[in-house]
Amino acid sequence: ATGDPALSPNSLRQDEDVLDTWFSSWLWPLSVFDGFADHCFDRENGKIDMEANPELAHFYPTRVLVTAPEILFFWVARMVIAGCEYTGLPPFKAVYLTGIVRDKQRRKMSKSLGNSPDPIALMTKYSADGVRMGLLMSSPAGNDLLFDESLCEQGRNFCNKIWNALRLVKGWAVATDTPETPEAQIAFQWMQCRLAEADESIAADIAKYRLSEVVGTLYKLIWDDFCAWYLELVKPDYGHPIAAKTLENTTAVFEHLMGLLHPVMPFITEEVWHILRERQPNALLTRSAFPAVMASNREILKDFSVLQQLVTGVRNLRQEKSISPKEALEIYKKINAAWNDTLEPAISKLANISEWNTTNEKPENAFSIIIGGNEFFIPLAAEAIDPEQEKIKILEELKYTSGFLNAVRNKLSNERFVQSAPPSVVELERKKEIDALQKIKILEEKLSNLN
Repeated sequence: ATGDPALSPNSLRQDEDVLDTWFSSWLWPLSVFDGFADHCFDRENGKIDMEANPELAHFYPTRVLVTAPEILFFWVARMVIAGCEYTGLPPFKAVYLTGIVRDKQRRKMSKSLGNSPDPIALMTKYSADGVRMGLLMSSPAGNDLLFDESLCEQGRNFCNKIWNALRLVKGWAVATDTPETPEAQIAFQWMQCRLAEADESIAADIAKYRLSEVVGTLYKLIWDDFCAWYLELVKPDYGHPIAAKTLENTTAVFEHLMGLLHPVMPFITEEVWHILRERQPNALLTRSAFPAVMASNREILKDFSVLQQLVTGVRNLRQEKSISPKEALEIYKKINAAWNDTLEPAISKLANISEWNTTNEKPENAFSIIIGGNEFFIPLAAEAIDPEQEKIKILEELKYTSGFLNAVRNKLSNERFVQSAPPSVVELERKKEIDALQKIKILEEKLSNLN
């Protein structure tokens, strides 16, 4: 570089007054709070008096350091050594190691390769929240992330889903003298239980730094549970107002969801939170307490699962037989196990059921749906039923249910599982066994009738 051919290693001299590149970084947790100032640093014993530096005492040690694995030795280990040396305490309790963002060919992103997208352009196209959500959804703890722009598009679509849900809720006319519908009451009870489940799951995952699991839970909770099920149940018929109580409950649920999502998507959640209801001038979601964990109710969740299965079964039938969603259908129920008939108004709304009937026999030319030992029949035109196709479906369902039953029985025959698992878990497995046996019996009867 100098062009001097006479230059040799003996001509070079190391500067005696320069520390290594990382030296100042070792001291970062202490030096940013002026930990080596004369009033708090004892130069004789080389220790920091924490009581003499209130700011340092307040912020040191912190809880988590987020960093990359390649600088564990250069920086992280040395911060721990320095912290223990000068204060007797490590500077943090946990270290969260992020993965490396790579392209679809698994190459590390770099300017020299030209495979790194412009983050400003990404945020302009997909929004800052969309980019954050898209990346976090595919970022399992400690593993590398294979970047794909479609992830950011998925994040943007999630933002749009939330915004459209807000527009729907804010567009409802309110009637103070209108009572809550039965389906709205059921929906709110179930949504509270789902929030309680999510609160517990998210708290556990955050404690273990499983951020991608947190994001997955939030995505399903908002996209599926809140938008696809809850809002569809509580929204009033076209041109009709909503009960004031239902709107208040919906607003409370929406606020809770935005509080859970705020650490992941801070911008849209802050905006939605302010639009949902009038706030104090200085109120901010980012300053609010994280939603507290609520109590759940297993029976409500179980009942609503039955509702979802039956509604999904009716919708699949409509799609398979090309039946318009606007065409109302009748249902005949054959009750062999526990059944909560308060679910029927909600099922009627979501599946467009005009009438419920009770029967002990299968109606002629009826499509059958089996849920938890109970059988539900939907009469169809004779030409809509293909016996051979029905046999194939029943045999496939029998095969699946038999396999499921064997798996449950294998678990129950394991003495270690029965003795160590919580009683509620063992009881749930036994309930699964009973339900599977009832379903197999009904399927075999259906197959016999077709034959």
